[in-house]
Amino acid sequence: MGASKKESVEVEKREEEKKKSKKTQPTKKEKLSTEESLLHKKQEDTATDYKEFSEDDSSKDYKSAEESEAGDSETSGDEGFHNTGSNEGLANEGQSEDSEPDLGGEESDSSEDEVAPRNTVGDVPLEWYRDEKHIGYDIAGKKLKKKEKQDKLDSFLANVDDSKNWRKIYDEYNDEEVELTKEETKLIRRVLKGKAPHGDFDPYAPYVDWFKWEDSKHPLSNAPEPKSRFIPSKWEAKKVLGLVRAIRKGLIKFDKPKEEPRFYMLWGDDASSSEKTGHLSYIPAPKPNLPGHEESYNPSLEYIPTQEEINSYQLMDEEDRPKFIPKRFTSLRSIPAYENAVKDSFERCLDLYLCPRVRKKRINIDPESLKPKLPSRKDLKPYPATCYLEYRGHKGAVMSISTEASGQWIASGSSDGTVRLWEVETCRCIKVWEFGEVVQYVAWNPLPELPILAVSVGQDVFLLNTGLGNEETQRKVKELLHVATSTVLDGSGNKVSAWNWLQDDKHEGIRLQHFKTVYSVEWHRKGDYFSTVMPAGDSKAILIHQLSKKFTQRHPFKLHGLPVSAVFHPTRSIFFVSTKKNVRVYDLLKQKLIKKLETGLREVSSISVHPAGDNVIVGSRDGKLCWFDMDLSSKPYKVLKCHPKDINNVAFHRSYPLFASCSDDCTAYVFHGMVYSDLNQNPLIVPLEILRGHASSNGRGVLDCKFHPRQPWLFTAGADSLIKLYCH
Repeated sequence: MGASKKESVEVEKREEEKKKSKKTQPTKKEKLSTEESLLHKKQEDTATDYKEFSEDDSSKDYKSAEESEAGDSETSGDEGFHNTGSNEGLANEGQSEDSEPDLGGEESDSSEDEVAPRNTVGDVPLEWYRDEKHIGYDIAGKKLKKKEKQDKLDSFLANVDDSKNWRKIYDEYNDEEVELTKEETKLIRRVLKGKAPHGDFDPYAPYVDWFKWEDSKHPLSNAPEPKSRFIPSKWEAKKVLGLVRAIRKGLIKFDKPKEEPRFYMLWGDDASSSEKTGHLSYIPAPKPNLPGHEESYNPSLEYIPTQEEINSYQLMDEEDRPKFIPKRFTSLRSIPAYENAVKDSFERCLDLYLCPRVRKKRINIDPESLKPKLPSRKDLKPYPATCYLEYRGHKGAVMSISTEASGQWIASGSSDGTVRLWEVETCRCIKVWEFGEVVQYVAWNPLPELPILAVSVGQDVFLLNTGLGNEETQRKVKELLHVATSTVLDGSGNKVSAWNWLQDDKHEGIRLQHFKTVYSVEWHRKGDYFSTVMPAGDSKAILIHQLSKKFTQRHPFKLHGLPVSAVFHPTRSIFFVSTKKNVRVYDLLKQKLIKKLETGLREVSSISVHPAGDNVIVGSRDGKLCWFDMDLSSKPYKVLKCHPKDINNVAFHRSYPLFASCSDDCTAYVFHGMVYSDLNQNPLIVPLEILRGHASSNGRGVLDCKFHPRQPWLFTAGADSLIKLYCH
C-alpha cells in the first residue's frame, strides 16, 4: 500500500512538471540539475524494485544491474530509443505486473509459443531502410512506419521516469521495445553467474550405477580416456620433422592453384566451359548447323532451283519439302527480313527444353579387338566347301539320307514313295524300292557286316536287305530278316497287339507294324537294337526293338511332352530322348534319369551326340543351335543363331572335329567343333563355311544332312529332289 501511494504521488509530480515544461522551456543549467535529481530518484526506485523483483539477488548482481542500467540510460538516447509518456508507462507496468502471475507456469521451448516477427523483410539489411520512412512490411504487405525519434534529453527524462526501464530492450528489427519478464531476467542472471538456466536442474544429482561391480573382474566403463594419459609418439614427431625439412628444401612440392585463362574461344564448345562442367546434370545442347553456300545472299547458279523444281516442292509433304529455297540478291541492303525467324527461334527453344538429352560416354575401342580370337580357317582344313557331285533320280522332296558304315553306299528316302540306293563315287543308282507312301526316315545298320536298311513308311518300319556283301554275309542277313511265327491281324474282334513283326516277301525283309505314324528310326552301335519314335503314341511313343529276337519293348520311363527324336549313346548304355522343350538322358542299365538338359528353345527339331559322348548339339525351329557340354552344365554352353528359318537336322562327324546344320533357308552351315581331353579347356567352336546350292520348294529347303563316315564330306538332301555331295 505504501508503494502505491508513493507511485501516485510521483505520477502527480511528473504531470505537473510536464505541464510546466510545456509552458516554459528550461535552460541548459536547469536541465542538467533536473537530470541529476531525476537520476538520483531513479536509482532509488530501481534499488527498491530489484529487492521486490528477485528472491535470490545478491549485492554483486545489484551493482552489475545498476551499472548496466546506467549504461542503458546513457546509450538509449544515442540509439534513438522512443519511450511513451509516464501515464502510458505506468499503465504498461500495471499490465505486466498483472500478467506476471499467469506466466508463472512452466514455459515450453516449442516454436509454436514464439510470437511471429512483425517485420517480414527477412535477411535484408536494415541499412537499406535508413533513408526511408518505413522499416519494412508486415504480414499483410503494409508498410511499417518508423517511430519518431526523440531528443536525447527527452529520451533521458522518459527513461528516468520509468522505473522498469532497466528491463526494456530495443528491437531494432521490428522498431519496438521489448520488456523482459521476471522469468527471463532470472534466466539471464543464472547464466551470468555460470549456473544452469533453469532452477529445477540439479547439477549434483546422485550417480546412477548401471553395472554390477561385485562379481566382475574387469569393470566396464565407457568414459573417454583422460588427456593426461596421452603419450605423444616420438616416431611421429620425427616423421613430421622430416616432412617439414623436405618442404623447406623443396623436395616436396605442392600443386599450384590453377589460374583461370584470361582469354577464351568465342565460338568454342559449351562443354569445355569451366562454369558448366562442374554440374553433373548439365548436358550441352547440340548446336544448329552452320549455313552453307545455298544460304548465301548471292549463291552460284547451281544452287538456285528452277521454277519447275519450285512447283514440285509445293506438291511434296511439309516434312519432305525443303525448308529454305536459295535466292540471289544484288547487295546486302536488298535482302528482306527472314519470314520464319520467330518461328525458327521458337522451335529451337522448344527443342532445347523439351527434347531429352542423355550423356553417352564413348570409348575408343578397336572393333577388331572385340572379336574372339579364333584360329584361321586355313589351319582348320579339311572341311567341306564346294559341291562335288549331285544325285538325281527322285521326283519328290528327299526326306532323309543315310550313309553305309564303309562310306561306299548311300540310301535316300523321298516323298515320291521310293527308297534309292546310290554309289557314292559314281552317283549310280543301284536299287529302288517302291512303297507308295511318303518315306519319313531311312537308317543304315552301323555294322559293315550287316547291310540292312531300316525304312519308316507311315505306320510301318521295313527292314530291307540291300543285297550287298558276299554270300556268307547275305546268308547271315537272310537269317536275321526271317520271322518264324508271323502275327496276323485277327478280324474276329480279338485284341490285337500294338506292334507286330511280319515277314515281307515283296521287299524281301521284315515289316514291323505300329499303331501310329513313325517319324524316325535310330540304330544302336552294336546293330542289334533300334528305336522308333511316334509323337502321337502317348506313353508308347518310343519303342525299342531287338532284331535278333524279334522283340519289342516300350520305353521304361515316363515321357514329359511330345517326343521329337531318340538317340543312343555312341559308347555307353545311355539313351537320349528329346521333347519339344528339353532333352532327358537316361541310363538303360540302372533304369534312372541321369540329367535333364534345359534348351530354352521354342521347339526342338533334331539332336546329335558327339562321338566321345560328352557333348550334344540340338537344333530348333527358331533357327538356333545349342551346344551342350554335359560335364559342364545342364544349360547350353553356346547358342548359335545362324539360320533365319527352321533347322531341320544337325549332325556330327565320326572322326573329324566337324558338325553341320541344315535349314529351310536352303543353306547348310559347317562348323569346327574341337573337344579337348583336358576337362579344364572348353570346346572350341569356329564357323567354317556356308554351303548353298539347293532351291526352295513349297517353303522347304535342305531337309537332311549327313557326314561321310571316313572323309570330311557332307551329304545334303533338299526339297528340290536333289542330293548334293560337298567335298574339301
